Amino acid sequence: MILLFVEEISTRLIYTLDFVFKERGLEYTLTNDFNEFENAKVHRLNYSERYFDGILQFPPASLLFDEELTVYGIGSGTFYMEKCLTFNDKVDPLASVFYILSRMEEYMTTAEDEHGRFTAENSVLSRFGWLQKAMCDRWAVDFISFLHVNGLVEFQNKEHNATILPTFDIDNVFAYQLKHGFRKILSSAKDLMRGDRFRMNERKLVLQGTTKDPYDTYDYILSIADRGFSVNMFWLLGDYAKYDKNVSFKDTLHQRLIRKMAIKTTVGIHPSYKSNSYEYFLLNEKERLEFILNQSVEHSRQHFLKLKLPATYRSISTMGIKHDYTMGYADQVGFRAGTARSFPWFDLRKNSISDLTIHPFAYMDGTLQEYLKLTPSESKLIIASLFEEVKNYGGDFQMIWHNETIGDYGKWNGWKEVLEFTLDLNKTENG
Repeated sequence: MILLFVEEISTRLIYTLDFVFKERGLEYTLTNDFNEFENAKVHRLNYSERYFDGILQFPPASLLFDEELTVYGIGSGTFYMEKCLTFNDKVDPLASVFYILSRMEEYMTTAEDEHGRFTAENSVLSRFGWLQKAMCDRWAVDFISFLHVNGLVEFQNKEHNATILPTFDIDNVFAYQLKHGFRKILSSAKDLMRGDRFRMNERKLVLQGTTKDPYDTYDYILSIADRGFSVNMFWLLGDYAKYDKNVSFKDTLHQRLIRKMAIKTTVGIHPSYKSNSYEYFLLNEKERLEFILNQSVEHSRQHFLKLKLPATYRSISTMGIKHDYTMGYADQVGFRAGTARSFPWFDLRKNSISDLTIHPFAYMDGTLQEYLKLTPSESKLIIASLFEEVKNYGGDFQMIWHNETIGDYGKWNGWKEVLEFTLDLNKTENG
């Protein structure tokens, strides 16, 4: 047990210290009572500008005690053994944890890509070359190690048993099946105009039942669940649009497939591209999935990883979502929130801890192949490095795949092996 003196006990501070101490099995208490702190018979740290004779002092940056969104001069400096952020030239690992974990920088920028997303290249973690490191955990360990060498806590960072959590987004349930009416006519016309004889023949064979649809990898996904993995699936049920191209939720065969997958996996909603701007669509799509499953839906991940803070998280929370899996980048692998641990979302506009739990992911299939243009072999090296970080600093190793990327089909030929490599990482580490 360690007692910290602060001038003010703030919600931001409690949120940060819970992540730093409680996530590592350590207890702490806070006080802003001068006499209580001075007379306490426990290990003490002075996290304030006030002076106490003979007690270790660490002057804080103001960030954890501010109640409004404030612009800070952000730099980097060394606290104990680890580089961390500086705020108006003041080194503070605790403030660094909060700044990254709360995603404060995303509230303070207008930089967006063509889909309205905050990108990895605009993040402070990328600026300092830290994106592929679990920096919030590194700062937590560095801070606790500082306390340890000063005799205030007993601590030794240990290797963690990282749980591998495969997740799948179902944006397009089948390549050819269940596409009727104008969609079938339009797709066939495109193949004809391009002279794509392969697709025309493949479509014919699939619809005749002679060949399996190339996006039908659902038995394989179920086999992953049968191997003991906790599998999450996120199903797009939005109306057909430019970026929302799944088959109709009304199709009874589509509904039957969703119910089949829900027996062995957790099926959540994959809110459509347009739902990020219109809450009506979000509610509608969630209700569609609840009708199909005949149960409440509490898990979500945004289509295209469209995440706008705080609007997106407020919207899904209002709709009854308790767990979100969008925290990561489309354009780069790594740790967007500086951790692989699940954590409660902190609403900076309300300056409060929410009931929504954030589950960050380390990489996405499309990031490796489409954005970074990596080969399967190159991807394995990066994945192994990310896994090593999670093993050293804790959390779950979560990744995003799609049903169409794991069938060794087309440009994704050879990529199923990358998923299998990921699933076997614990076996590899254990020899």
